Amino acid sequence: MDLSLQLQHELVAVQTETDLHVLVELTAPAAPVDHAREPLRIALVVDRSGSMHGAKLDAAKRSIAYLARQLTTEDQIAVIAYDDAVTLPYPLGPVDVGAIDRALAGIGPGGSTNLSGGWLKGVEELRRIEGGIRRVVVLSDGHANAGITDTAILARMAGEVMGRGISTTTIGFGDGFDEYLMTVIADSGGGSGHFAQSPDDAPEIFAAEFDDLATLIAQNLSVEVRPTAEVEVVEVLNAYPSAAVAGGVQLQLGDAFAGHTVRVVLRLRVPAIAELGLATIGEVIVRWVALGAQVAEHTVTRPLVVNAVSADDASKNLPNATVVEEIVVLTAGRATEQARDLAQRGDLAGAKRLLDANLARLREVSSEHPAADQLRLSIARLETTGEAMASEAYGPAEAKRMHYESRNLRRNKRDTTTPRPRRGSGGDPAAR
Repeated sequence: MDLSLQLQHELVAVQTETDLHVLVELTAPAAPVDHAREPLRIALVVDRSGSMHGAKLDAAKRSIAYLARQLTTEDQIAVIAYDDAVTLPYPLGPVDVGAIDRALAGIGPGGSTNLSGGWLKGVEELRRIEGGIRRVVVLSDGHANAGITDTAILARMAGEVMGRGISTTTIGFGDGFDEYLMTVIADSGGGSGHFAQSPDDAPEIFAAEFDDLATLIAQNLSVEVRPTAEVEVVEVLNAYPSAAVAGGVQLQLGDAFAGHTVRVVLRLRVPAIAELGLATIGEVIVRWVALGAQVAEHTVTRPLVVNAVSADDASKNLPNATVVEEIVVLTAGRATEQARDLAQRGDLAGAKRLLDANLARLREVSSEHPAADQLRLSIARLETTGEAMASEAYGPAEAKRMHYESRNLRRNKRDTTTPRPRRGSGGDPAAR
């Protein structure tokens, strides 16, 4: 794992308190040409409550059938269905496409939504096997209204299960599900959170999920920032699960994929440095579990160092453009969620003003920045959101899109609208 640290300002004024942004950049190595992916163990947990009747349930089953056709004889799959009760149409085992198709054909719409029961059954199936990449994928279009329904409890449970090597991805269908519940479970569970606004979105999501699993090279990636005694962590701009540790903060970043880069930005408050010269203000610790022939834990530690100079020299120091871009994009992501909250309270005008202010800042940076294309994409998305705010288009579906957009911007998932190449011999999932 390649670790890079960049400061918003390399030079700080001596004898002056400074707020300083730190960019932690982690890049996973590319997979070797002869890389053989880890065996997959996937428990697919399908909501079959009454509201899933018709196109949504059909799309979910079609997508599962597609995924089964991408797997090999080394992989294993389970299919769980739930409404108020939980059933196991296909217990965890090697992929038998014909048997899976027959199991899916027997899943029809039922009653209420015992999401926790379905998820726990998926976890139970995966606990029966060791090794490989173990993931529960939960599909739902509604609120958890049976079994365990408390969001905090479900999040804690997902985190505990992740600690035992089983991650959780969630896919929300339509505009009636609880997006906070679904994303909190995914975040705490170390997986991905997806929004399928229409049944047609489901196959592409499954293709993306398979692509991610096929390129997974490390799990339990975390970043810990430990400032020195007088330095304070003021805020984390990203939206990763975090926990306070002695003297600092730890962020749980989840999975790492071959060639993928993750960026984290924190704001530190650095007290006045008494003397000119280099000063250590903390350290960054990165931990992960590498997958492959030898599963091994890794730790990398780097110091955070600033250069204290005269106030005149510090004033001439230009900010790091890469750090500035990341701050602007992450701030836009947070503003999207804040605008959503204003809109939920009926203040559409205030929400649009907030988005417009962030658009102006994005445009200011994007014209000449090396990451201009990425910033322009962020601008286009915020413009679409602002247009919805100013029209009658804003509603539950747009609110959910904003929630996921904010989350993706703040979790280094900014290419979610870009079509991905297909893998395997299963063809286009949308055609199945």
